[in-house]
Amino acid sequence: MSHNSRQRSGGVSEMEGFLKKFFPELLKRTAHANKDVYCIYNNQALTAFTSSLYAFGMLGTLVASRVTRRVGRQTIMLIGGSLFLVGALVNAGAANIAMLIVGRMLLGLGLGFSGQATPVYLAEVSPPRWRGGFISAFPLFISIGYLVANLINYGTSRIPEWGWRLSLGLAAVPAAVMVVGAAFIPDTPSSLVLRGKHDAARAALQRVRGKGVDIGAEFADIVAAAEHDRRNEEGAFRRILRREYRPYLVMAVAFPVFLNLTGVAVTAFFSPILFRTVGFESDAALMGAVILGLMNIAGILGSGFAMDRYGRKLLFMIGGALMFACQACYTLIATFFFYSCTIIGSHLGNGSKMAKGYAVTVLVVTFIFSASFSWSWGALYWTIPGEIYPVEVRSAGQGTAVALNLGLNFLQAQFFLAMLCCFKYGAFIFYASWLVVMTAFAVAFVPETKGVPLESMGDVFARHWYWGRFVKGQKFGYEST
Repeated sequence: MSHNSRQRSGGVSEMEGFLKKFFPELLKRTAHANKDVYCIYNNQALTAFTSSLYAFGMLGTLVASRVTRRVGRQTIMLIGGSLFLVGALVNAGAANIAMLIVGRMLLGLGLGFSGQATPVYLAEVSPPRWRGGFISAFPLFISIGYLVANLINYGTSRIPEWGWRLSLGLAAVPAAVMVVGAAFIPDTPSSLVLRGKHDAARAALQRVRGKGVDIGAEFADIVAAAEHDRRNEEGAFRRILRREYRPYLVMAVAFPVFLNLTGVAVTAFFSPILFRTVGFESDAALMGAVILGLMNIAGILGSGFAMDRYGRKLLFMIGGALMFACQACYTLIATFFFYSCTIIGSHLGNGSKMAKGYAVTVLVVTFIFSASFSWSWGALYWTIPGEIYPVEVRSAGQGTAVALNLGLNFLQAQFFLAMLCCFKYGAFIFYASWLVVMTAFAVAFVPETKGVPLESMGDVFARHWYWGRFVKGQKFGYEST
């Protein structure tokens, strides 16, 4: 739902009616493009329209992390969906840039609330054996949202003057679905136990596991984990700074940092602009983004199937190798194109466009990169942080990871085009280098969590070759297959 709007706004920024109303100077620049195509869309007001969502998303995540213990995961999702619903309606009716920004603020708050609660909710209600597949449903529906948003943009771009309003306003539909859906699901057993509602927690666990299933051992472990939490009244954010929680804090920081350093966020967000830059016109750019969405869905479906069978680390290794190869291809193609254009006296500074062969190659590499990302970091970013944190720091860990991710999204959305304008193809070398670092980190420092119950995660870290010096095992009795 929330990321649906992110993609939708990226497409709206290509629509003539939207640019004519809010960014007429940029529309004139694109109509008379005689400057470097890397720089033509380098407009801070336009990127501020979009990136403001991330700034307020970060704020929303931090607020949600503070109150989720008192009100529960279900209530946080209800609030998030409601804020998103109102924000979508405000954006659809915007009469000036101020209204656009207010709408984006509300969307950001909704994004922060839902992003903090939803992965944790899925982790806490899913069976350990299939937890990876359950949590991967979250990025799967994000990717479906990308695809639907691009199809909407493709259709509404043909409606002059008000097509952009319809595109932004339709974000209210998934928001309404989220509000209604959240109203009819139980809160998680862990959240209910933490608030002292043991009877409701047992009923909720029985409901999600099915009638007739023996939940005694699993419920006892949930209660034991909650009691361990109550023995220390220190706040979750303060507690996660302690030495014994150091691995969880590192993961909360490393995962969003590495996710953004893959380069995929800006590629997906500005895909219509990037496709136009390499030689495609507006409609072809949007259709290219639709195909990109299909590749994302395929990658996440494959990941959801594989991670609970073959483990998380294999996905990191395969995805990292393929993404590095794609970034290397980007660099070679961009370098050769730049110098070949310079030789014939028509380099990028004069607004030249790639030959069809180059452009098609860029598209193929982009599709492979997208599927590889979805197979690895795209799915595992939500899965692993959603499952590794002990209950006493779960809200702080997930909140930190989501808030930092949104903050980095803000910085990238605000400054990526300026960086591209300055560094050109050197940006691909930058991302390729980081792919080597993050893949090595995943292999060496991320424990394998396939099939491990949430209440036994401490024992996994305690046995790790490095994190064992920080974590003492807190393994409870329940084991599930």
